[in-house]
Amino acid sequence: MKDLESLSASQAVQALAKREIKATDLLLACLDRIGQRESTVKAWVSLGKENALARARELDKGAIRGLLHGLPIGVKDLYDTFDLPTSYGSPIYTNHYPATDAVSVALMRQAGGIILGKTVTTEFAAFKSAATSNPHNPLHTPGGSSSGSAAAVADFMVPLATGSQTAGSIIRPASFCGVVGYKPSFGKISTAGVKSLSPIQDTLGCFGRSIGDVALGVAAMSGDHALAKIEDLHNKPRIAICKTPDWALAQKETAAALAVARFAAEAIAKGSVGDLKLPPIFNQYSQTQARIMAAEMSRSLTFERVRFPKKISPQLAKQLNDGAAISYEQYTKDLLLHQEAHAAIQLIFSKELDLIIAPSAIGEAPGSKETTGDPIFCRGWTLLGLPCINLNITSGSNGMPVGVQLIAGPGKDHFLLSAARVFARSLSDPVTRDQA
Repeated sequence: MKDLESLSASQAVQALAKREIKATDLLLACLDRIGQRESTVKAWVSLGKENALARARELDKGAIRGLLHGLPIGVKDLYDTFDLPTSYGSPIYTNHYPATDAVSVALMRQAGGIILGKTVTTEFAAFKSAATSNPHNPLHTPGGSSSGSAAAVADFMVPLATGSQTAGSIIRPASFCGVVGYKPSFGKISTAGVKSLSPIQDTLGCFGRSIGDVALGVAAMSGDHALAKIEDLHNKPRIAICKTPDWALAQKETAAALAVARFAAEAIAKGSVGDLKLPPIFNQYSQTQARIMAAEMSRSLTFERVRFPKKISPQLAKQLNDGAAISYEQYTKDLLLHQEAHAAIQLIFSKELDLIIAPSAIGEAPGSKETTGDPIFCRGWTLLGLPCINLNITSGSNGMPVGVQLIAGPGKDHFLLSAARVFARSLSDPVTRDQA
């Protein structure tokens, strides 16, 4: 079998389980691709080549270990790993070796995964851009904060990589890099061993090249192995387009992608696919998310801010200072508003809809590496804790990918994956259909 690095995670694990390919050969193909492209893409902070090769040889000799048997995986450098340095994207933690793996990393290893290396994250997964380039055009951002993971999967360096999202750090880079990004329901995956920004919003997930890939990854990371088997839909879902109150910020590429998505959704929906107008409580909800995130970030990074102020970038320092200036009274008011909004969205899903289709980003990846893009179209869904998946839909005027996100009700991860697969199969373009 040639071009092993081009196999999706789902294709690779099937071939590995049948012993049609060897874990060592797949790993070497990924390492070869990294060797060819890393100087341009800059997706990796560190690689554990020797440990990974030793693990691959062991897996080739033994029994099939689990869902991820023999699969090379990139781990965002926000996750603790006992055998690779974990810097959280900050010089404060240079050469920092945690004593243990993050829970999700340990579960992936237990499932037979091979941790190939740590992928680039922005500084503490905030908004200061990192060195990584977009594989489709190195002059463009790959998005953030899961910059390296999205880029590594898009560039065929690794079939699966982990991410995290507190505002838009899985969905936005997935859209910018043209891969599938899955942010499961809040709490689906344990955040233990992952540097925290906003405890009521931090959500772990992953990137792959198909819906099956990310289902496999989250199944292993969470322990919910049933997620790996995507069930068929037995009923047509009720679907609506939600442009959100921030629609004025959308660029023409996003409007076009949403139009394509509506056409595809009409083929699978129960009834027509109309526009969802959110209740008034959502009019300023993205600003509520931003304040909660800023206030919690300033507390989560208190140690670093107090002990190592000179090692924090001016951009992050300003964010932390702004967060510290938010009164606890305002923070409490925002939490109450969030609770009301959560109740409102639950009612919408129980009475009106099964699936929402919304923008993933304001447009294609900006033509600058000094920004990671605007997370405005992800903020509200993240705070609500809803499961979201980005699918590549079309390209913008610069030839860069543009995606949309599919969003299901609280805890409806199994349904979301099933609906996403049916939706992807209804897309007119054969390349985008491959995501199914």
